[in-house]
Amino acid sequence: MPLLPVLSPSGRLIDLARREIVLLAAVLIAAATLLLFLEVAESVQEGETHAIDRALMLALRDPADPAVPLGPSWLHEVGRDITALGGNAVLTLVTAGSTLYLLLVRKRAAAVLLLVSVLGGMLLSTTLKLGFDRPRPDLVPHGMEVFTASFPSGHALLSAVTYLTLGTLLARLQPRRRLKAFFLGVAVLIAGMVGVSRVYLGVHWPSDVLAGWCIGAAWAMLCWTVALLLQRRGTVEPTPATLPDDSP
Repeated sequence: MPLLPVLSPSGRLIDLARREIVLLAAVLIAAATLLLFLEVAESVQEGETHAIDRALMLALRDPADPAVPLGPSWLHEVGRDITALGGNAVLTLVTAGSTLYLLLVRKRAAAVLLLVSVLGGMLLSTTLKLGFDRPRPDLVPHGMEVFTASFPSGHALLSAVTYLTLGTLLARLQPRRRLKAFFLGVAVLIAGMVGVSRVYLGVHWPSDVLAGWCIGAAWAMLCWTVALLLQRRGTVEPTPATLPDDSP
C-alpha cells in the first residue's frame, strides 16, 4: 500500500498558499460571472442583444435556407445528442450515480455538496425563467420540443452547475495537477458544447446561453467556496496534497 508523501515545513507553507489562491480564485470567478449575468440580463431586457442574437443564430444556418442548420444531416443528430447531456433526465442520472458513488466511498460531505449544487441550480433555473419569461426564438424552426421560457438557458445553466461541480470534486480528490486540469477542462468542454447545441438547434438565443453559463458557473463556484470554507473547519474531507505530474 503506497504511503502518502510527508511534506516539509516549506512544502506545507506552499500547500497552504495554494489553498488560499484556490479559494480566492473561486470567489473571483463567482463574482465575475454573476456580474456578467446581471449585465447580460439588463441588456436583454432593454433589447440591446437582439441584433447580435439574430446574427449569431443565422451564422449557424444555411444561408440559402435559414430553416436548415449548417452541416450534413448527421451533424444535426449529433447536436441533439449533445444537447441531451444538459437535459433533466441525463443530469438526474449523472447526479444520482455520482452521489451514490461518493456515499459508497464514504465521501458524504462531497455527496451533499453535489446534491445541494445541482438541486439548487434546478431551483435557480426555474425561478429565473419564471421571472424573466422571455419567449423562445421564432427566427428559425426549433430542432426539438421546448416547454419553458427562454432566459436563461436551463440546459446551459444546469450543465455548467453539474459538470463544473463534478469536475471540481474530481480535481479535489486527485493529487496530480495534470489530472486536475483534465477533469476541469472536460467539465468546461461539455458545458460549452451543450450551450452551443441549444443555439444550433434554434431553441435558444445566444444571450440565453451566455446567461445560463454565467449564472451556472457563479452558483457552482459559490457552492465550491462554501465547501472550501467548511473543509477548513474539518466538516469536509481534506484535499490530498498536490503532487508534481512526474511523481511516482
